[in-house]
Parts: sequence; structure tokens; C-alpha cells
Amino acid sequence: MSFQAPKGVPEYFPPRSATFVAVRAAFSEAAVLAGYAYIEVPVFEDTELFARGVGESTDVVTKEMYTFADRGGRSVTLRPEFTAGVMRSTLEHGLHNGRLPVKLWTMGPAFRYERPQAGRYRQLQQFDLEAIGTEDPAVDAETIAIAWRGYRSLGLTQVRLLLNTLGCTQCRPAYRAALQEFLRGLDLDEATLRRVEINPLRVLDDKRPEVRAQVENAPLITDHLCASCKAHHDRVRSLLEDLGVPWEDTPRLVRGLDYYSRTTYEFDHPLLGAQSGIGGGGRYDGLSEDIGGPPLPGIGFAVGVDRIVMAVEAEGLAAHEPARVAVFGVPLGEDAARRMVTLVDELRSAGVAADMAFDGKGLKGAMKGADRSGAAYAVILGERDLAAGAAQVKDLASGEQTAVPLADIVTELKEKLTT
Repeated sequence: MSFQAPKGVPEYFPPRSATFVAVRAAFSEAAVLAGYAYIEVPVFEDTELFARGVGESTDVVTKEMYTFADRGGRSVTLRPEFTAGVMRSTLEHGLHNGRLPVKLWTMGPAFRYERPQAGRYRQLQQFDLEAIGTEDPAVDAETIAIAWRGYRSLGLTQVRLLLNTLGCTQCRPAYRAALQEFLRGLDLDEATLRRVEINPLRVLDDKRPEVRAQVENAPLITDHLCASCKAHHDRVRSLLEDLGVPWEDTPRLVRGLDYYSRTTYEFDHPLLGAQSGIGGGGRYDGLSEDIGGPPLPGIGFAVGVDRIVMAVEAEGLAAHEPARVAVFGVPLGEDAARRMVTLVDELRSAGVAADMAFDGKGLKGAMKGADRSGAAYAVILGERDLAAGAAQVKDLASGEQTAVPLADIVTELKEKLTT
């Protein structure tokens, strides 16, 4: 039998993998420039962490998690998102007892049992950034600007920022009551009506056209904000204007996770159709308490690397596969091959990316390999060259070839590659 990748799991291989790497690099570089440090968190956690942190009424928890009992009988779940795990790690290791805010970033796969389709996968790749320990709206604006910098550095021009606020524990109860009263009067199925009683905001996140049409005239949270939340939201918007980050007020925007409060946002790319959401985030000021920690506000975002790759390709910006090496060795003969192994290692030790032809290829076949490698120079070493203590260094762009003593090759190639 022949094996295939599991259903709903994308793979990235050359040349497309170059775009995948470029996307991750764009966001990690933007995070590092803003003083965020890397954190590595487990791929699986105690199931209760996600049930309490993400929210028991969410589709993620009720329908999409990969949950199983391990050999010790413990219920564990493959992470469906990063924020709950990052907060758990922050609390467990006392990071919040030092300088605040705690600024962290991470990336890797998350897992959701979805119906596979373009841009919606069971193993999805995310870049995640979190700022924990401050309510300052300047940090809200900072996180948004970091994501915006990542998109812009990839050359994307059609990304839209959709911005909203979800209020706080002071003003949301009145909105919740008004929203429930409205939703109870609609023609909704039994499961959705149960959701109205548990978390009515989830109904606004329903993607079914028949539900979206009915909630078109639902009450808006922006009409129920307390003075503090209104001031916070206005400040975020004015700071984004100062930073040159355009946004669109989207008063019906909610996110698919229960922990969001106040600032909430999504990044949208119109060329991706139904899967146009390429990232998003917001404030989660009650998450720490939900998982047993002290009051500890936070804000962050996650962007979908898979969908950003699609957006880059949709705008015709796919990265070219970079040259794998700068120097390619062409040994001709058994003794020359043995010497070439050590020469290639010397080049690598000196910081020069190098490879060589294997399997005793002849000159023609080995030079084809040199051309395919993308190298700038080939080092040709035959038995006569070996006896003379020199090798032929060939510029693969101009075709110019010169003899260089073996003892000087590393130094000379480094000079050629830096001029």
C-alpha cells in the first residue's frame, strides 16, 4: 500500500515552502522588534484548560477538539489555539511576577476537527503573540500594529482590519439581556436557542446564511458600552490612526472564543472567499481568573499561516525558493571525493553554505547538480588538481574559471561571496 498524509493536513515542500517560511519569518521579526520573547508550549494540555479557557459553549470545545484519554486515564486535548496554554504557562512559571506586560510569541500547529476545505484544515499553522498584564489601550494598538507590519512586510495590500469592542463585565450584562430578548423572538433551531441562553454572543458568530439574515437587526454592543469601555475603544482607534493603521468599524464582529472582552478584531483578505479571515485577536481580561489565576488582563492575536500563504499567492507575491547553497563541490574520482567531503565541511564551518555531488557522478551530471543548487560558485576537483594541491573555482554566472590552492579556497570564496 502507499501512504498519504491525513485528511485535512496541508504539507509544504519546495518551492511553495519558501512562502511558508517567509510568512513565519515576517511575523516573528515584527514581534522581536517590539520586544516580544519566544515561548514554547505543549502541543497537548489538560482538556479542562481549554473547556474553561476557550469556553464550553464554543464550537471549538463542543465540536472541534481532538480529545482523548492517555494511558494514565487522563483526558488530554491537542491544542486548538495558543492563548490558553500561554496564559497557563505564564501563571505556572510566575512570569507575571516580574516586569509587566509579559510579552511573548510562539508558532506551530493547532488542531481542530473541521470539515476539510481550502483554507480550513484539521492541522492548522498559527503564529501567536500575547501581551499579558496590562489594560493600557496602547498595547492593544501595539499588537494590532505588529500584525499589520507582518502583513505589509510580505507585500500584501488587500488586507482589511475589522475592529470592534465587546465591552466588559460592567456593561456586557445589560447588552446580553437585550440580545437574548431579541434572539428569543427569532425562528432558530433548538441547538441555537440553547446557545442563546448560554452565550448569546456566539449566535452572532454563526456563519449559516439563514441565521445571519435573522440577526441583521440585532442590538449592537456599541450602544451599551460603559464610559470606561467607550473611552478605551476610542483611545485604541485614535492610536491606530496615529500609527497609520486603517480600520473598519464592525459593530457585529465577535470572535469564536469566549474569553474575549473589549478590543476585538479580525484581519480579512477579500480574495480568499469564504475563508477570508487570515488572523485576529483581542483582549481577554478575564482569562486568567477563568483558569484559576489572579486578575491578569491580556491581549493578543493569532494569524493563520496557511491562509496567509494563500493570500500571498492570490496577490501574486509567492516567494522564490532561495538558493540552497553558495558553493557546490564537483569531485572527479574517489580520492577527490574524499577530499571534497572535508573541503565542504571547512566551508560550512566558515559560515559558507555548501553542498557537493555524490554517487561518483561524471563532470556533466555533477555540473547539472551545481546549476540546480543555485550556487554562485562550483569547486571542481579532479585527480590532477589534487596532485597539484589546487582546485578549479568556476563562477557559474560568468563561466570564468581559475585555479586556486586548496589551502586558500575557503578564504577566497568567502571574499568573493561578500564583494
